[in-house]
Amino acid sequence: MGGDGAAPIRASEALRKKLAKIGLQREADLLVHLPLRYEDETCITPVARAAGGRPVQVEVVVHGNEVQYRPRRQLIVRAADASGEITLRFFSFYPSQQAALSAGSRVRAFGEVRGGFFGAEMVHPRFRKVGDDEPLPTELTPIYPSTAGVANSALHKLIARALESADLADTLPDELRQQLKLPGLARSLRFLHTPPPGTDLDTLHARHHPAWRRVKFDEVLAQQLSLRRAWLARREQGAPVLVARDDLGARLLDRLPFGLTGAQLRAMAEIARDLGQPYPMQRLLQGDVGAGKTIVAALAACQAISAGWQAAFMAPTEILAEQHYLKLAAWLEPLGVKVAWLSGSLKGKARREQLAAAAADAQLIVGTHALIQEGVDFARLGLAIVDEQHRFGVAQRLALRKKGSNPHQLMMSATPIPRTLAMSYYADLDVTVLDELPPGRTPIKTRLIADSRRDELVGFVKKHVEEGRQAYWVCPLIEESEALQLQTAQETYATLLAEFSGLTVGLVHGRLKADEKQAVMAAFAAGEIDVLVATTVIEVGVDVPNASLMVIEHAERFGLSQLHQLRGRVGRGAHESSCVLIYAGPLGEVARQRLKIIYEHTDGFEIARRDLQLRGPGEFVGSRQSGVPLLRYADLEADADLVEMARGVAENMLTAHPELAERHLQRWLGSREELLKS
Repeated sequence: MGGDGAAPIRASEALRKKLAKIGLQREADLLVHLPLRYEDETCITPVARAAGGRPVQVEVVVHGNEVQYRPRRQLIVRAADASGEITLRFFSFYPSQQAALSAGSRVRAFGEVRGGFFGAEMVHPRFRKVGDDEPLPTELTPIYPSTAGVANSALHKLIARALESADLADTLPDELRQQLKLPGLARSLRFLHTPPPGTDLDTLHARHHPAWRRVKFDEVLAQQLSLRRAWLARREQGAPVLVARDDLGARLLDRLPFGLTGAQLRAMAEIARDLGQPYPMQRLLQGDVGAGKTIVAALAACQAISAGWQAAFMAPTEILAEQHYLKLAAWLEPLGVKVAWLSGSLKGKARREQLAAAAADAQLIVGTHALIQEGVDFARLGLAIVDEQHRFGVAQRLALRKKGSNPHQLMMSATPIPRTLAMSYYADLDVTVLDELPPGRTPIKTRLIADSRRDELVGFVKKHVEEGRQAYWVCPLIEESEALQLQTAQETYATLLAEFSGLTVGLVHGRLKADEKQAVMAAFAAGEIDVLVATTVIEVGVDVPNASLMVIEHAERFGLSQLHQLRGRVGRGAHESSCVLIYAGPLGEVARQRLKIIYEHTDGFEIARRDLQLRGPGEFVGSRQSGVPLLRYADLEADADLVEMARGVAENMLTAHPELAERHLQRWLGSREELLKS
């Protein structure tokens, strides 16, 4: 914050270590460490008028205290003011607190008053001893996020001192700030740290006050500036210029038994343009389940290959990676493309052969995390494709990029990203959306049934399979857990073997060896298995058109994204498809909401939007967060207009006011911005 903002917090070494646990290291960090809530200690409420439902402050004289041991150890303090008596109850306390609450002590206690067996009482109030006629505070009391060993009063003093000495010069030019109708930053921060008496607490707590709006805008702007700067920095890096020298892509399209959708053609045009640039592409290709991302990736690989470079295709699981390998090899090998395969289960001579191919003449290398292991070298990597990119961390994606000379990167996700999330957490990427499904995808009917109707469901599945179709039966655990009493894959497999006499039941889960998993999946794809009992290893990438029924055990335990992904394994053939969600009651409120959303919606983008509302952005974007700062104050849904505003301002600031942009980033992110540069 100017010169002093980067200085470390002036405190003892022990206190600095505790503050670091909550992200407070610089004086500047204290200024933007804002209250969770506020308490009004500017007035005294008589005990007789202290109604429940809202915290109040009472000033009382202690009559006496005692430690009781039933039903549990607790400190009971009897006290009173002129209007009535009150009990202060503490279930955990120190001897020093008991001494401070001895008979005759005058204390101010803050908390919610409720009716107890012995009349009015406060449970675990915040209190302090006071003298006769001690003046009341003139400001509301801010309550800050803290950690063990750091009292709110200590934080308050540190922040007050930082406010006095800080350079709070505004990073928004006056004309721009007035145009955006935002108050000044210095005024906003001082107001939020020390709101005057009479300020509406509801407005403060709901974060609707103009001062909160300014702070939220600045926070979003810092994120946008950082991500936009990372985006611009990539334009300064060199990358292979991948211009096709032959018609490999056209020949692949000619061999396909289907045509591309308009969305796929638009996506391919955007990617083809990027690959021809002298700076690295970093594009996210997102589309709903079954939108046809794999063929777009294959055509991108064709462009790299026909330009004389290699393409690598990395997927998070062996089942998914092998599905991609088999499909891509079937498409490209007849066209003369050499496709290599690398996975963790590949051993001995077979592994050495594939490693040699990657380092020499293989043009497309498909695999799992094995692609980024030490000892894996590429001859001329020009394009790195990462499927289900949210399952990989920043470091893993960076490791693949480092295998080549700054190759272009295409990341894919079948978990649609809500628009507000894409604008904020993915602002450093170019985003392409496949918003159109290929023709022939049959609608999937979703059904909810209680666990008590399991026998009825077994009969339904048996009838379905006897008509010549196949079914998945998905379970959340592999073996019995005492902590989570769920139907397990192994138990279900044993039960269905007995129930479905004359039918073939298979089992696949993450603890099987890779070749065992592959054998089961190949048998299911060939129609040799009627009912496949599985864990979520079949969540993505599995494509069996004859499988038109999906049963999901304990659906209330799955996230919305997983449920939508699993449901997308059916509906890939000509038959009407169903997804049956079995739930066990009683349902919690969040589980009830999730099941309602998945039952009512099939559009992945709408499901993702609702999922964001339920979970918040931190959990939604997962491992990507190792490189992107989370928003602490802004809410992506409620403050979407601020995200829109900040995007435009960030672009303008970086070109017209780079020095203000730098100061703004230092104020809000400091050294944390370095994380984004990976």
